Amino acid sequence: MLSIKDLHASVNGKEILKGINLTVNAGEVHAIMGPNGSGKSTLSSVLAGKETFEVTSGEVTFMGRNLLEMSPEERSWAGIFLGFQYPIEIPGVTNVNFMKSALNEHRRQKGLEPISSAEFLKLMREKMAVVEMNSSFSSRGVNVGFSGGEKKRNEIFQMAMLEPKLAILDETDSGLDVDALRIVATGVTKLKRPDNATIVITHYQRLLDYIVPDVVHVLYNGRIIKTAGKELALEVEKRGYDWLINA
Repeated sequence: MLSIKDLHASVNGKEILKGINLTVNAGEVHAIMGPNGSGKSTLSSVLAGKETFEVTSGEVTFMGRNLLEMSPEERSWAGIFLGFQYPIEIPGVTNVNFMKSALNEHRRQKGLEPISSAEFLKLMREKMAVVEMNSSFSSRGVNVGFSGGEKKRNEIFQMAMLEPKLAILDETDSGLDVDALRIVATGVTKLKRPDNATIVITHYQRLLDYIVPDVVHVLYNGRIIKTAGKELALEVEKRGYDWLINA
């Protein structure tokens, strides 16, 4: 599904990614861990097409297409979803209008007719239940006045509505209490299918108690320095990163 080969990327002339190699297959959950400043969020931004970052070399293909030649909108239409570390507020735009516009644009790109209001509201109720969101959130501005946990729930709700092929969750657990973490992570797990994949970027093993990864990578100084199964996250929790960095 996703293939990254020797990816290098810079911001303001400073190299952040220094040769990333990563393959993600359909049905898999990959966790990317690492200390602050290791390049985790840069990798997610590059995959989403954020223009702040310049790809200087390397290849990235998604579903057989050259991802680096696609605009951020084209990447979304192709099935890539990015969950932000700090979801933004959009005053004046309600959740229901934002989500209906996004969903219908995705449908238009696939040659489908716009979803009817009745079908949309039914789908919205079903997906809100996945993340235990109250229906009153649908009429509120996107993330306006939401707590940290509510913003993260709203992102997973958006993910549920769009049904992406590849979801990239950039520190979804950041700032969440135990209950919010459980709800968000359980929602992500419920959305897992054999034909989609998830990349979870996190500092902590606690998120991976709920979202069980198939593969764990440790990213440090712009490179993946260790790849193993879910036991690697437990080892990092116990021993920190120094034992890998100094190995």
